[in-house]
Amino acid sequence: MKYLYGLLLSAGILTSAFSQSPFNQTIRGRIIDKESKFPLSDVTVQLLEGTSTGTLTDSLGRYRIANVPLGRRTIRITRIGYKEALLNNIIVDAGRETILDVELEESITELASITVKAQRTGDARNEMAMVSARQFTVDEADRYAGSRGEPARMASNFAGVQGADDSRNDIVIRGNSPSGVLWRVEGITIPNPNHFAIAGTTGGPVSIINNKMLANSDFFTGAFPSEYGNAIAGVFDLRLRNGNNEKHQRMFQFGFLGTEGSLEGPISKKKGSSYFVSYRYANLWLFKKAGIDIGTQAVPSYQDASFRLNFPLKNNAKLALWGFGGTSTIDLLISEQEVSDRNIFGQNDRDQYYTSRMGVVGLTYEKPLSRQSFLKITLAESGNVQDANHDYVFFQYDANGLPVVENNRYKITGKAPILDYRFAEIKTSLAASMNHKFSPRSILKAGLNTDLFSFHFLDSVRVVTTLPNTPAQLGPWEYRWDSRQTALLVQPYVQWRVNLVDRLTLSAGLTSLYFSLNNRSFSPLEPRAGLAWDLPNRQKLSVALGLHSQIQPTYTYFYGNDLHHPTKATSLFNQNVGLTKSWHYVTSYDRLLGRNLRLKLEAYYQKLFNVPVEEQRSSFSILNTGSGFTRVFPGKLVNSGTGRNYGAEATLEKFFSEGYYFLVTGSLFDAKYKGSDGVLRNTDFNGKYAFNAVFAKEFTFRKTSLNVGAKFTAIGGRRYGPVDVAKSQAAQEIIYQSDGRNTLQFPDYRRLDLKVDYKINRNRLTHTIAVDLVNILGTQNILTLSYAPQPDGSFIKQEYQLGFLPVFYYRIDF
Repeated sequence: MKYLYGLLLSAGILTSAFSQSPFNQTIRGRIIDKESKFPLSDVTVQLLEGTSTGTLTDSLGRYRIANVPLGRRTIRITRIGYKEALLNNIIVDAGRETILDVELEESITELASITVKAQRTGDARNEMAMVSARQFTVDEADRYAGSRGEPARMASNFAGVQGADDSRNDIVIRGNSPSGVLWRVEGITIPNPNHFAIAGTTGGPVSIINNKMLANSDFFTGAFPSEYGNAIAGVFDLRLRNGNNEKHQRMFQFGFLGTEGSLEGPISKKKGSSYFVSYRYANLWLFKKAGIDIGTQAVPSYQDASFRLNFPLKNNAKLALWGFGGTSTIDLLISEQEVSDRNIFGQNDRDQYYTSRMGVVGLTYEKPLSRQSFLKITLAESGNVQDANHDYVFFQYDANGLPVVENNRYKITGKAPILDYRFAEIKTSLAASMNHKFSPRSILKAGLNTDLFSFHFLDSVRVVTTLPNTPAQLGPWEYRWDSRQTALLVQPYVQWRVNLVDRLTLSAGLTSLYFSLNNRSFSPLEPRAGLAWDLPNRQKLSVALGLHSQIQPTYTYFYGNDLHHPTKATSLFNQNVGLTKSWHYVTSYDRLLGRNLRLKLEAYYQKLFNVPVEEQRSSFSILNTGSGFTRVFPGKLVNSGTGRNYGAEATLEKFFSEGYYFLVTGSLFDAKYKGSDGVLRNTDFNGKYAFNAVFAKEFTFRKTSLNVGAKFTAIGGRRYGPVDVAKSQAAQEIIYQSDGRNTLQFPDYRRLDLKVDYKINRNRLTHTIAVDLVNILGTQNILTLSYAPQPDGSFIKQEYQLGFLPVFYYRIDF
């Protein structure tokens, strides 16, 4: 901890060098119509909280409020004929202007009619969503304790979402596999946006996406609108923000997770064009220096960068060139670790060298065609690569078959390569959509999403044969993947929202999904529908249903058996596996209990079918994959499996006011599946319940502010089964008995996080010193079982999650 104290002291000395008086800041932005994106003039933008400061937008929808006091503010936006927008918890700092671009939704009521409900913080940006949707902000990812500034970890606070793996940010939604989550940016689907990504997963230890690049975005947990295809669990729909088009602004941050910086400002003040660039490099060596346990003695290395260039065009059109990407490397060297060292990221019989890369670059064109229509087109190129090499480690064993230990290290007699793979996937994507507003009561959105995949999967392996009291034997090299193919994914959709009568809104849509790899991956029509009824006393009742489908993790289509064996023909087991499908049924109740207090209740049922399971009798199901650092090697798959999830969720949220906020969420659920053996079992993710409580209090002083927040998480433990001792010893890895799969459960997961950040405002400068104390009580939560031969003859080892993890950073905005 002495390093942490030294960093805090250094930051304090640095801030003392800037002793000028704090000053006010500017809030500005642009107000547009939500559906047509047409600029709105004569909109009243008012700063609340005891002041009448306000302004009107000009003919281009622009507004500016100068001399705004620093701190957290509430903004009210009103215009005749439009729903009021109430924005809570807007942070105003000295180091940067606050730019708020807001979309107003047209009201269907006449001026003399009833008062319309305000659009508030947390309401989804997507107007077609009736249930299971929430807008999240960059500030939420920053301020929630334990979130480490990442959208995925921040989302684990929401009802129905689990994130009970300290080493990864996988999102388990309502008992579904994390691989059922779709990540979208600017309308196009992107690869797994995390460092150290493994094929078939959507999570990882550290996000590549810089949250400071994000605008307000949407997160869906079920029954999502028809524009979202190829997902059965949830959707992250991310929006990117533009850089400041009037002033140059800079940010520098140093902390345990990385050193990073960003620049933004105008390219041409006259034309309103802007730029934003950022870069980050990992500082995880600091954890090792400070003696902090991160689950391995290896020091991960990663770096990432992002950019966005925005160019306003004539007639309110605009063009944006954007991109982000990252690379990550880790060497897990069992041959060099001590007996007491932990290794929760790899296997205990080999040295592993792993590299992953991911990147995407896109061009987005937006144009209001009229006051009723809006066009958006995004063209993007993305790619991801995973490259790994494994060397088998030959341990020296004694006469009793136990590994020999010298100086707290296992004695090694040699190493030999046993695995080499490189998975690469390149994708060209086009997303085009058009909104048309027939009237305030009737809005239509139609579009097309296409992805052209290019696959190159190469994998070779040597089988290791181990027998008691004999040296391990290595077989010849065999190929499991050797494929260069292309495939096209096409998803057209249409969605219509109509107000049937005052207070009753219908959203109905159709979509279709076609994947050209085989003739079984076609879903001709998928209906989606939702109905929302605004009740008296600020209440709302909603119902929704939808049919959803998803292709399989792409590498599973090309798995073979000894593809280049001289006496065997090429055999691809799963080229003809079809889509996984799921029906979602959701009902929701919302009520505003006060000006800043909201209660939300949801109940759901999900029916999964056409789930890939093994053709031979087994407990395997694709529904149990998608988390962790390992790939899946199933036998021949058929679409005959099923699953079902149901549950109830509650959210009580107090928006930031009077210096504090809180968010309490709870869910009870049951997630089960059937493999080819026909037995109804718990899924790997059926923890039965999840509970989160987040609270933060801000103390404001004349020149500074102190924010203290806490988060408590309680989640049912992961499922597992009895270990097959003979097979595990032969394979030197944990293999569970198929018949007893998921009949056992690890103890419940518990974690308490505390976050403290101290902000100092100076003349055109904002300093932030923050410490996120993850698992402050050091609770030992079991992660998994691993194969680790011990001197006492046992080989089953309980691997624990990360313990106490202090995440420190110092940031300066200027």
